[in-house]
Amino acid sequence: MYISEQLLNPDARRLRLSAQWGVRHVVLDNRGSELVSGVGGVNGWDLARLRDYRRWVEGFDLALDVFALDVGSILLDSIVDLEGARRSRDILARNVEIAGEAGIPCLKYNVQMVGITRTGLRPGRGGCRNSAFRLADYSPEADRRHSYWGVGYPTQQAEAGSADPTLCGQKMSRDVPPVTTQAGWDAIEFLVEGLVAAADRAGVRLACHPHDPAYPPGGLGGIEHVVGSTEGLRRFLALSSSPRHGLNFCQGTVAEMFERPGEALIPVIEEFAATGRIFMVHFRNIRGGYLDFEEVFPDEGDVDMLAALRAYQRGGYAGPLCPDHVPVSDEDPERERFMGFALGYTRGLLQAAGVPAGSAR
Repeated sequence: MYISEQLLNPDARRLRLSAQWGVRHVVLDNRGSELVSGVGGVNGWDLARLRDYRRWVEGFDLALDVFALDVGSILLDSIVDLEGARRSRDILARNVEIAGEAGIPCLKYNVQMVGITRTGLRPGRGGCRNSAFRLADYSPEADRRHSYWGVGYPTQQAEAGSADPTLCGQKMSRDVPPVTTQAGWDAIEFLVEGLVAAADRAGVRLACHPHDPAYPPGGLGGIEHVVGSTEGLRRFLALSSSPRHGLNFCQGTVAEMFERPGEALIPVIEEFAATGRIFMVHFRNIRGGYLDFEEVFPDEGDVDMLAALRAYQRGGYAGPLCPDHVPVSDEDPERERFMGFALGYTRGLLQAAGVPAGSAR
């Protein structure tokens, strides 16, 4: 295992900062950029530009381990416009093949139908603010204000009253059809069927982020989060036997599935690590649990992070650990210092567990 950092459209200064922190592996997302995908999600990639981009990143002594595949609204589209969704899936499948040709070994994607649901910000230590979800506080209006796409980057956390609709999922910009449990699984199976075949051809791994957060029985706003439980994760992996079909295992999201994550999470980590299907980890902590939690610094949550790291070890996981969803503060508006703290904390845990720095290279 090794520390990694996920970044959205980083410039040269930001990549140099990561390298100076001792990061040697990165997970990159160019959503909203014309570099590879343009605006709007499902657009064809350009092989030469993607290859040149990987080489540019490597010029900072960084390995591009994982790149984001934005699937746009294909899951919802497959419910209401199957032929259009098939055309989008063909484009995505070709992008997977282009990633392999460009030398990128892994792509991450998200099966959120409507963005990540949050109900507000709670006071954190020293005056910072923690993103939170409490079912008792949920309303469609709160959802519109506080939901955001779960890519974990400093500029994408929605503050009260300032949420950018382009970052808040399809609920913000279109009519959303009801998503029953069956419809949710049908949509995800439709996507996996097309992407995994391309991944097998290209030799590229696909890392899927689970639904965040777990929804109550019956869902919220007519939407079910079918990959919002450990049983949902098991069923998702069972959709394909391909070794390239796997997880972006978001530790915080999985912790949110349990009423007492400090007790429940460790054996679950070991179980899924042992499948060999975890391709990257969002290494973050929460306080609280199922239907009532807040995202906190890694050292102050309910999960013992050293015990979690050792569970990944026992399960045989050897990939990247990416800090994710650090708190919000006016003192660190880009959250670079907070991310640096989380990276350093994770490096310290790796050392405590006997994992040498730079062991992945």
